[in-house]
Amino acid sequence: MIVLVPREAAALIRDSGAWGHVTIKVSDAENAGYVRAVSVKREMRLPVTLAPKTHFLNSGEDRPAGFWYRVGPQLHVLWADLQRRQSALRVEAFASFVPSGFKVTGDSAPYIAITYAPEVESTFPGAGVANLLAWHVSADGVEPVDVECEPEIIGNAQLAAQWPVDLLSTATVMVIGVGSIGGAAVHALAGYGIGRLLLVDPDRLRWHNLVRHVCGPAHIGRMKVSALRDDLRLLRPDTNVEAYPLDVVADADQIRPLLNHTDLVVCAADGVASRRVVSHLARRAGRDAVLACVLEDGGLGEVLRLRPWKDRGCLVCQRQTLAAAGAIDPEPNLDAGYGTGTRHRPMTAVGGDLHIVGQLAAKISVATVLERGGHPDQRLPGEHCLLALRPHPGWPPPFDLSRAGEIRWLAASAPLPGCPTCEDP
Repeated sequence: MIVLVPREAAALIRDSGAWGHVTIKVSDAENAGYVRAVSVKREMRLPVTLAPKTHFLNSGEDRPAGFWYRVGPQLHVLWADLQRRQSALRVEAFASFVPSGFKVTGDSAPYIAITYAPEVESTFPGAGVANLLAWHVSADGVEPVDVECEPEIIGNAQLAAQWPVDLLSTATVMVIGVGSIGGAAVHALAGYGIGRLLLVDPDRLRWHNLVRHVCGPAHIGRMKVSALRDDLRLLRPDTNVEAYPLDVVADADQIRPLLNHTDLVVCAADGVASRRVVSHLARRAGRDAVLACVLEDGGLGEVLRLRPWKDRGCLVCQRQTLAAAGAIDPEPNLDAGYGTGTRHRPMTAVGGDLHIVGQLAAKISVATVLERGGHPDQRLPGEHCLLALRPHPGWPPPFDLSRAGEIRWLAASAPLPGCPTCEDP
């Protein structure tokens, strides 16, 4: 069994004297429970909640017969040894560690005991033994029970010693297109600690999306932006997610003001028009843009970073420069996503490959934010990344990757004369 101790319950036990009652809410199916209520001695038990409300244990069964004790540190060291040996203590031995007196239930039924040893860390430094532990008490003996105490700090803040959490938590990233690639990018951006995400997509989640999308069947029929927002509220509650069911082309007038409060734009939308509009809007707003897609029906992944600098060209300039050098222009083949109809190309990439591209786009986006924020170790080897997912031979350079997993970085090209996006209006 495992017993969860919410932060509120731990605080009550630590601040409440020598002993008291506990109520454990239990799920027999999962063999798990949590401390649902705590009392000081025989006083009224104070209820404790376990977040989130949808946690499976909140629908469990209350088991009121239990106690908590303040104990000496030696008992907690013994707990670790007993758990390692899968052994138990005699009841008399356990009772000798309880200065306030060992308690039994009215019918002598087995119960869960929570013990608090405030001196264990100072008495046994470096032992790695917690000061709150759980036991199963019965007439046959007292056995250690696996226990998990909710820490004071959860979420991305736990990484503050190794990762620039403060910088990323104040960053805003707009993700345009939250399908298979964009949805994976959104999850990865939240995992990196981006504090605010603006999700833009006009489409609903449909059954044919499920094979590749990060959202599940419970969201079928919902707007993709709403489904992702609600999933992330549960998975990453320290990320502020806003949903905008807008089309970047038709609703450009509504997206343009949002860019004034955005640090970077990620585009994983289908279609030439969407990608070119994102390139134009981001350039005009002076924002970095990261465009992610798959080429050759899912054989190659591509992530292209566009910087609003005078020596860096927009999407159209980059493509035309490649075409002039003998490479193909893959943009026309991106005119629509997978599906049916004469204007759609078949999508043969599996979800995992698309998610890799989305995660790579998130990594490139975060590296861009961090480099701009004074972290030179996040400098990328180039501006244009190609990833072989299922390469097909015969593509002209630079798309001629031949081995799965191969990555190629290219430099950015300069703006072309007369470009309406790159030249000053």
